[in-house]
Parts: sequence; structure tokens; C-alpha cells
Amino acid sequence: MRWLVLALCVLGTTGCAVVAVADAAVTVVATGVKVGAKAVGAVVDVVLPDGDAEK
Repeated sequence: MRWLVLALCVLGTTGCAVVAVADAAVTVVATGVKVGAKAVGAVVDVVLPDGDAEK
């Protein structure tokens, strides 16, 4: 009986580990996209004038 309870506990925690790894992967990708978008926006701001020239 103890082995069955232990096996169920182990199987239950492996699902949590899979979710945690997937969550970490999504966070890494989302951070990479956000940083990339900011970099592209900064390059566009430098290359294209915004029309507010100082007089």
C-alpha cells in the first residue's frame, strides 16, 4: 500500500515539473521577443527622423 501511495505522489509531481519547464521556456521566449522588439524600435528611431527637428 505504501508503494502505491509513493508511486502516485511521484507521478503527480512529474506533471508539475513538466508545467514548470514549459512555463520557463515560454518566459524565455517572451523575454527574447520583448528585447528584440525594443532593439528594432530603437534602430528605427535612429534611422527614421520623427519630424521634430530642433530650430
